[in-house]
Amino acid sequence: MSKNKRKKKIKKKGFRIHHLLILMMIIYTTVTFFNQKNMQKELTLQKNKLESEIAELNNEITDLDAQIKQSGTLSFVEKVARDEYGLVKPREIIYIDKNKIDEKDFLNK
Repeated sequence: MSKNKRKKKIKKKGFRIHHLLILMMIIYTTVTFFNQKNMQKELTLQKNKLESEIAELNNEITDLDAQIKQSGTLSFVEKVARDEYGLVKPREIIYIDKNKIDEKDFLNK
């Protein structure tokens, strides 16, 4: 009977190595789970940001396509001539506001 008591005492001894291994596996799994959740949130935010940039670029592409299609029209050529080269129509009188010129010069400096 003394051998049975010894076996029971050995079995009842406290914390064993396999308990430590199980605890370490639980901690590792928990930490990994939370790290993956955080990474998933970051990747979702990054995905949303990139999708919005793609939408903006698609809008810009459609605007540029429209400008390319209009570039051969007479109204587009006239607009470019007036805005970029300062050309005017015959008998057209242009009034210049000095205050606006001063503001532009002030802002450029």
